[in-house]
Amino acid sequence: MMSLHAATPESPVLATEAVENYLKAIYALCRESATGEAAMSRIATLVGVTTGTATTMVKKLTAGKFVRYERFGGVKLTVKGDKAAIDILRRHRLIETFLVETLNLDWSVVHAEAERLEHAISPVVLEALDKHLGHPSVDPHGDPIPDSQGGVREARGKSLTDFPPGTRVRVSRIVDQDQQFLAFVAKHGLKPGSIARIVAADPPAQSILIEARDYPRISLAFAAAGKILAEPISTFSA
Repeated sequence: MMSLHAATPESPVLATEAVENYLKAIYALCRESATGEAAMSRIATLVGVTTGTATTMVKKLTAGKFVRYERFGGVKLTVKGDKAAIDILRRHRLIETFLVETLNLDWSVVHAEAERLEHAISPVVLEALDKHLGHPSVDPHGDPIPDSQGGVREARGKSLTDFPPGTRVRVSRIVDQDQQFLAFVAKHGLKPGSIARIVAADPPAQSILIEARDYPRISLAFAAAGKILAEPISTFSA
């Protein structure tokens, strides 16, 4: 897989945490965008900088041929940039898995820890880590882990808000990595792999009532339920 850890004449952008964070943010935004492009304002918000600062960095990434960008237009990863972003995601998600499965850290804190470690891990250590973990396909939050060739299996599942009342589901992914939200999800038995049932929906109130196996029923706002992805199943034991 492509690594940013060395500059070349064709790629003058040196690897830094900032560069890798931008590529990861652009990748995520392009994936969720209907146009396949990331708006500069969204990039700035996700990275936590001003739009002007984001524009300056995007111009550098354009010079390094990692993105395509035209003034007043959106930002799109090149093939080169896409490969680099996937490499960063692979590092991040394997580290998260290691921290949970091997070091027994709580899943709600490993995102921030992986953000710190992902920039330092070498390809050799990364592949050893993947082997040690048994080549996992998803991380503790249900996010797909790219394989060593850069292949990414699309995460399956729909938002809890997309299921009609009475549907039994298995939680497959949590798309919000906020520590408080992850702690909330765990508290109510809605971690990936958990089985739950959509009890009722209240569109005017923008909420659904759901019960996870062995947990009390809970009302979720559409905004929160939309961050929890699941797949329908045919059985449910109360």
